[in-house]
Amino acid sequence: MPKLSVYNISGQATGEEIELNDLVFGVEFNEAVVHQAIVMQQAAERQGTSATKTRGMVRGGGRKPWRQKGTGRARSGSTRSPIWVGGGTTFGPQPRSYAKKMPRKARRLAIRCALSAKVAAGELIVVEGLSFDAPKTKNVVTMLSAFDAADKKALLITDGSNENVELSSRNISKVTALSNGCLNCFDLLHNNKVFLAKDAVAKIEEVLA
Repeated sequence: MPKLSVYNISGQATGEEIELNDLVFGVEFNEAVVHQAIVMQQAAERQGTSATKTRGMVRGGGRKPWRQKGTGRARSGSTRSPIWVGGGTTFGPQPRSYAKKMPRKARRLAIRCALSAKVAAGELIVVEGLSFDAPKTKNVVTMLSAFDAADKKALLITDGSNENVELSSRNISKVTALSNGCLNCFDLLHNNKVFLAKDAVAKIEEVLA
């Protein structure tokens, strides 16, 4: 089982070590599953509201421009044909859902792979007492500075009991805060440093192990 030192929010080691479950934090990286999970997440974020008008949706064009025969010109039935300027669009985008589905076991495997990759790279830090008394941006900045991560993209994972951590990090563009129930591959791999609340470790292992 991998062991990690536990730190406080001031960046000092508490002298305690925590054992992480191999089934969650020590699995072999599966690139295909992780890629599928990230594609699924990014696809779900697409609004899918882009739309174009077909020839039947464009206003006007009800009268036949000229008679069928005898003019010497090509026959035409509407000025809103796709080949006319101002006409409709052929095969243009229509509102749709881009959502993709993925089996639950595969989704959880992808998160385990992402967590294991962070542990192996030394980019996961277990923090004891990851909570603030009040929502202040300064609290997050001070904590990140203590870990030399003020200029890096950071992810804060809480146990969900203290909302002030998420509120305090909203004004910092490079910082993302999530509760343990909202873990996802993209945020885990997109950030350089992952700060995991000690109280959230057991909850994550209970779900993913």
